[in-house]
Amino acid sequence: MRILLSGGTGLIGRALCRRWLQEGHELLVWSRRPEQVPRLCGAAVRGVASLEELGDIELHAVINLAGAPIAERRWTRRRKALLLDSRIHLTERLVEWLAGLSRRPPVLISGSAVGWYGDGGERLLHETDAPQSSDFASQLCIAWEESAQRAQELGIRVVLVRTGLVLARNGGFLARLLPPFRLGLGGRIGSGRQWMPWIHLHDQVALVDFLLRHPSASGPYNACSPHPVRNAEFTRCLAQTLHRPAPLPLPAAVLRVGFGEMSGLLLGGQHVLPERLQTEGFQFCFAELPVALADLLVGNNAER
Repeated sequence: MRILLSGGTGLIGRALCRRWLQEGHELLVWSRRPEQVPRLCGAAVRGVASLEELGDIELHAVINLAGAPIAERRWTRRRKALLLDSRIHLTERLVEWLAGLSRRPPVLISGSAVGWYGDGGERLLHETDAPQSSDFASQLCIAWEESAQRAQELGIRVVLVRTGLVLARNGGFLARLLPPFRLGLGGRIGSGRQWMPWIHLHDQVALVDFLLRHPSASGPYNACSPHPVRNAEFTRCLAQTLHRPAPLPLPAAVLRVGFGEMSGLLLGGQHVLPERLQTEGFQFCFAELPVALADLLVGNNAER
């Protein structure tokens, strides 16, 4: 297959490129820095700065993962504008370009996040549920999905992947936690009761490939382990895996002062299950958190 990716140089995009290159697919990555694409994604991957460089190309799939990191810094007005532009406006530009192709790809798989639901508290959330709050992260994901769904009017199958916290050996959420936890300075966040929907990078890549290859798959899918945990349990499991104590909780008040509105990402959560994926037959390799963390952190295991 010939596959175009946006956001291909990110954590998930790089892992998808590794898998699909091994399978012999032709990969193109739309990037602001196309000269870096071969180094980050694989020597055989072509980077393009503009979609117009591709001409009237025939594509078999488009994977839309682009977006500035949402939890990298405080949500100032300028930062919010960047987050919106890097997701919604980029997706709108992508769909507009797809409309001009004479041979449109049959499928668009577009990124989203479990933040679409907002802070769900204790409620068990499925793909059919409505958003539970109207915070910025929820509004961002809702607008992102709406932009991608416009490709349906072009006759393209649209799949929306609502991803949880991706666990990987190098990069992402887990990599930011490891330094304090390895020093024995980790701890729960706030009350520790908030739910943390998580997923191993290996399963994230596998489910995107699964959805790509199943022509009946469309609409939203929760991309997270079938066994979500609360923050306190995640903290305990990570500390045990590293054989370190985790005695230093991070108070909610400190987070609110330090991160402002963005603190809601850490103090809230979603009790989310991957109901549609399981119903359609997807099998998780790393469904339990202790097994996932051991695979990533114990011994000489390579990043998956």
